Amino acid sequence: LFQAPIKAACEDMSCKTGFPEDVHSAVVSRSVHGGQPLLNVRFRSCDGNKKIHFGSSEPEDFRVGEDGVVYAERSFQLSSEPTEFVVSAQDKETQQEWQMRVKLTPEPAFTGTSEKDQRKIEEIIFPWQQYKHSSPLKRQKRDWVIPPINLPENSKGPFPQELVRIRSDRDKSLSLRYSVTGPGADQPPTGIFIINPISGQLSVTKPLDREQIASFHLRAHAVDVNGNQVENPIDIVINVIDMNDNRPEFLHQVWNGTVPEGSKPGTYVMTVTAIDADDPNAQNGMLRYRILSQAPSSPSPNMFTINNETGDIITVAAGLDREKVQQYTLIIQATDMEGNPTYGLSNTATAVIAVTDVNDNPPEFTAMTFYGEVPENRVDVIVANLTVTDKDQPHTPAWNAMYRMTGGDPTGRFTILTDPNSNDGLVTVVKPIDFETNRMFVLTVAAENQVPLAKGIQHPPQSTATVSITVIDVNESPYFVPNPKLVRQEEGLMAGSMLTTFTAQDPDRYMQQTSLRYSKLSDPANWLKIDPVNGQITTTAVLDRESIYVQNNMYNATFLASDNGIPPMSGTGTLQIYLLDINDNAPQVHPKEATTCETLQPNAINITAVDPDIDPNAGPFAFELPDIPASIKRNWTIVRISGDHAQLSLRIRFLEAGIYDVPIVITDSGNPHASSTSLLKVKVCQCDLNGDCTDVDRIVGAGLGTGAIIAILLCIIILLILVLMFVVWMKRRDKERQAKQLLIDPEDDVRDNILKYDEEGGGEEDQDYDLSQLQQPDTVEPDAIKPVGIRRLDERPIHAEPQYPVRSAAPHPGDIGDFINEGLKAADNDPTAPPYDSLLVFDYEGSGSTAGSLSSLNSSSSGGEQDYDYLNDWGPRFKKLADMYGGGDD
Repeated sequence: LFQAPIKAACEDMSCKTGFPEDVHSAVVSRSVHGGQPLLNVRFRSCDGNKKIHFGSSEPEDFRVGEDGVVYAERSFQLSSEPTEFVVSAQDKETQQEWQMRVKLTPEPAFTGTSEKDQRKIEEIIFPWQQYKHSSPLKRQKRDWVIPPINLPENSKGPFPQELVRIRSDRDKSLSLRYSVTGPGADQPPTGIFIINPISGQLSVTKPLDREQIASFHLRAHAVDVNGNQVENPIDIVINVIDMNDNRPEFLHQVWNGTVPEGSKPGTYVMTVTAIDADDPNAQNGMLRYRILSQAPSSPSPNMFTINNETGDIITVAAGLDREKVQQYTLIIQATDMEGNPTYGLSNTATAVIAVTDVNDNPPEFTAMTFYGEVPENRVDVIVANLTVTDKDQPHTPAWNAMYRMTGGDPTGRFTILTDPNSNDGLVTVVKPIDFETNRMFVLTVAAENQVPLAKGIQHPPQSTATVSITVIDVNESPYFVPNPKLVRQEEGLMAGSMLTTFTAQDPDRYMQQTSLRYSKLSDPANWLKIDPVNGQITTTAVLDRESIYVQNNMYNATFLASDNGIPPMSGTGTLQIYLLDINDNAPQVHPKEATTCETLQPNAINITAVDPDIDPNAGPFAFELPDIPASIKRNWTIVRISGDHAQLSLRIRFLEAGIYDVPIVITDSGNPHASSTSLLKVKVCQCDLNGDCTDVDRIVGAGLGTGAIIAILLCIIILLILVLMFVVWMKRRDKERQAKQLLIDPEDDVRDNILKYDEEGGGEEDQDYDLSQLQQPDTVEPDAIKPVGIRRLDERPIHAEPQYPVRSAAPHPGDIGDFINEGLKAADNDPTAPPYDSLLVFDYEGSGSTAGSLSSLNSSSSGGEQDYDYLNDWGPRFKKLADMYGGGDD
């Protein structure tokens, strides 16, 4: 039942690949610039995967991009008649081709925007939807591909300038409102494009700059008066057409390059680059380079050329010579519009090309022969200066010279160094030269550079020179032959004996000189002397091999030989005397002291024989005990255990502790034999179970003499004296401290100061009463906080005291009279106050005082009845009281 409608709907929805129209008309400006986008052709591809290639029937004028945008290939003026050409689209896979004819009409010139002109503005209609109510299916119109709007940059207006009118076909039945969104409208940069919400007229408000923003993507909306969307938004692309408003700019104003001298034509030198802010795909941004000038113009005014598209500079002529022209300066011009001198914009830069040096000039000597002289036997001496010239660049490998000797020095006595600053050759002596052997040298020297010469250049004869060197005779030092001289001699040679003759020779055969003189320079043992004329050496003392100055049987002495030349010279020689040993030393026992126990076991003592002589005049040795005194052999026995060692032990079971001198006869193996009797001091002591001497016996065995014992006693006595002096000094210091405590400074005179005393009872009969009521609470110092050692002698001893209740503290009175009156009043009202008339609290003065008890004193009203004359006898402390009370009625 529904097959027919479904089939019809499918036919309506079928897609046809190709251009939507056979002829496409567009209105463009009369002046067309190269690279300017003109229009956008629409091509419908039902298969989105097809790869379509667009072409133009007029490729020299028009080009179609892959996106369907038609560009002008060159700049030209459209005629008043329409310009037609064909745009083709070809499938790259199937090679199927479609064509569409394009008609370009130049826009008419106008001075204002009239109502008639407004009707010619292109209209963009929203895609519409059509519903067939009689069918269950709905058909939606395909979205249009809105071609981009091309707008030239830097337009002069007037603004706002109308671009297109956006309209919905539903505006006939509804009241619609139009708006645009996107960058340039409601997004930064805002306000460039505006739309009339009623008419849908889209306008631009100011000139555009393609170099800032090349295209704008806006979206147009249509809503009703309630804000409800009526149409789907459509996208509007506004392309800013490039204008040639930017000059080319070189990356660097000065370009530096190098080229080797002698380079062939076509040698690459450098590349200069300029950029243009205009569209690089249009003629506005297509640059061309050329050389405007060259300085200097020698040897040719056109030594270089430049690739007009890439900016590569190459050589086009031969004759680059650094020695003539070291640098070229080129003025390079870059022009856009593909170098069109009429319409293109230009800019210039400087290219500085340095001609680098190659080794095309060999070094040449300034003279064919150089002369020098050197004293004989001198080394590291410069004898000649070789100068050369080289036209290459100084201080480069092509200029730096190297010198080599090609003849005249077979023994290698000379070398030639190069002065790095002057490039001169310095002929230097490296081995001593003997005038008596060689009086002159003639050297052949060749000069070269550090790098080989350029191809085709040879060394001229001036690169070789001769050096004539004269050797100067000087006074040379005499020398002993042989040196050192070895003499073998038995020791014991007596003083005054002739030992040998040690003479020297003078190498100066061509100088008139007298004979040499000899003297002794070093003789550690002072055994020798030398005859100053003939060099005969005799002894002045007996030669002893065992001397400390003999090392490994060798004795060394040094002698001096001097001539009388100018200046005088001298030479030294060493005489080595190898001393042969004779048996002139008897063996001795070692060690000289030993210790053993007083019992038989264990009591062995190991001894060694020492002989300064060497084999065969030394060991093996024979050890024996003498016959006299007889007690030696009776108490001791000796047994040889090796060639140099023997063992001494007790023969008897017990020997009393003490120090014994045991003589031992030792005989060597020399011929004739040498023997001696050595005393061995043996300490016999009591031993413990381990065979060691006990502590007491060790002191005896140590053999402390009287002097050592006296020294120990003196040390002990001195130590005791120091301790005693320290104790006496401490006692004396304590007494001085106590004496100082008893003395009161004159400033503490009782007439001017109020002395504070510690707590004291009212008398012997008042010890059971609490008298603390009148004491000053804030001035009382407990005994517990008083420093130890500074208490007065008359203070109360430190012991437990009765504790009295302390009443609450009262404010400290400003006047002592008020203080006493307040204390008296408090005492009268206090039931715990003492019943007697004592109001003051005194410290304990100590027992045995000559003064009477203060408890018998009455109040101040009865003071006249007392006799205070005895206060004058109490010293300066009580002088004030004596003046107050001991003066009678006054």
